[in-house]
Parts: sequence; C-alpha cells; structure tokens
Amino acid sequence: MSPKDLKAALRKERLTMRDAMPAEARIEASLAMADHAGDIIALDPGHVVSGFWPIRSEADIRPLMVRLRDRGARLCLPVILDKKTIVFRELADGVAVVETGFGTTGPGPDAPELDPDIMLVPLSAFDATGHRIGYGAGYYDRAINRLRSKGHMPRLIGIAFDCQEVASVPAEPHDVALDAVLTESGFRHFERD
Repeated sequence: MSPKDLKAALRKERLTMRDAMPAEARIEASLAMADHAGDIIALDPGHVVSGFWPIRSEADIRPLMVRLRDRGARLCLPVILDKKTIVFRELADGVAVVETGFGTTGPGPDAPELDPDIMLVPLSAFDATGHRIGYGAGYYDRAINRLRSKGHMPRLIGIAFDCQEVASVPAEPHDVALDAVLTESGFRHFERD
C-alpha cells in the first residue's frame, strides 16, 4: 500500500472513531484540553495564536482560545480563500464570524490577516513522533510552508482526541511534523533533531 493510500485508510478509520464519540464525551474532552494547556502553552503577550471553530466532530477549542486570549494572545482563525489557500484573519471582540467555505467559520474579509506564532492544528490522526494526517487537502501544509518561506516559524500544536492516535504515520517529504499535540489526556511535546 502506498503512503497516500495508507494515510487515506488511517484518516477514514480515525475520523470514524472520532465521529463515534458521544457529544457529551467530546465536550468533556474539549474542556479537559483547555485545563491541560490553557496555562502552560508558552506565549508572550501579543503572540498570535490561530485556532479554529469546530466542524463535524472536531474538538471544541474555543474554551482554550479564551484562556489564551486572557493571557494576552491575539487570536485568529483560518479562512479558506480557494481550493489551495487558507489565510488567518484576526478574531477580535465584537467582530462577527461568517461562513467561510467548506463548513468553516471565520472572520470576514474586513478582518486583518495575521501570521500566527502558534498554530492549533486540527487533524485526522497523529503518532507518537508528531507526524500527522490532515484532512487530505493540504491546506495547513501549504500555509505552514508559506509562513516558513517568509522566515516565520510558528509552533505547531496538533489538536485531537486520544482515539485519533495511530502507531505510525507514513511521513512524506511534504509533510510538516508537529511540535506538540494536545488531547484530553494531556499536552505532549515532541523532540526534534
């Protein structure tokens, strides 16, 4: 099986497991994530943190985002511009969020675009070395590469439930590894060479 086919199979398997979690369990797990990481994610006042509004059965990290904002973070959300590009628009108090395509929600076109210092990254599956499987469209990989090409090196924190961990993700050259992952069991850093 090719790496691409194996990723597709793992993605389907882990998203099915995530979808099977009762709504109450997802809520409790999401609140546990805020408790685990709300006070320990290293950030300075003014650091830009990209989060996301949950879609389908994703973890709801809005409580975590509030904790980070209360510690001085500037928040932004990803917005899909086209089939290949996401940008990150500032999420400020009093600014309405709108539908931004493919079931996502974010600030409208009048909101400033920001370059995140910390990215809270949704995913389908991850392994114990920090490799991740996204949703298959490559939006985050391209956005991270675009930021890095400008000399901006955001810290990448994967957001998932424990059931999304797999033994091994087949890493390909274009894949971007995570610096840490946050689940309902805790906050785990990955060592990089």
